[in-house]
Amino acid sequence: MIEISFFAAEAVFTGIWLLSRLLLWIRQGKINWKREAALLLMYINLAVIIRYVFFPRDLVDGHVQPLVFDPATAWPLRVNLLPLVHLFDYDNLRDMVWNIAGNGVMFVPTGIILPILYKNLDSFWKTLLAGAGISLCIEILQLPFASRASDIDDLILNTAGVVVGYGIYAVAKRIKGFF
Repeated sequence: MIEISFFAAEAVFTGIWLLSRLLLWIRQGKINWKREAALLLMYINLAVIIRYVFFPRDLVDGHVQPLVFDPATAWPLRVNLLPLVHLFDYDNLRDMVWNIAGNGVMFVPTGIILPILYKNLDSFWKTLLAGAGISLCIEILQLPFASRASDIDDLILNTAGVVVGYGIYAVAKRIKGFF
């Protein structure tokens, strides 16, 4: 059994992020601060997504509980490919709303930031596909962890969040002076 702490996961993510930025700065010989600010926003967005997707939401004694990988419990994989079947299967309304709203809201920044960072994603369909691709990668990465489940509803809700984010981006872009 392997336990992965939230701190360790974020430290590895941050290290990879900083190393990739440093290598790019060295290769380019300059730093585009405006782009780096947008990339920092994407980093923060992804760090929040990592926190709430891979680690239990509830704290124990004020601490985020670790992600546990146990080969003995990794199989069978926990996958739901039927949309809306388990979307409302919660013990209370608070947990159901947290799941539905949370899965959408945490991807709204992704829909705003992607077209700012990547000019070739400056269309609804391209941003939707990129956001859905990010969500699909997350769902696949959850497969080996017994405490996590890959769910088509999460993919749909995450993608809906990207769509809302892109809508905000599109409206802001129409206002003179934005983006």
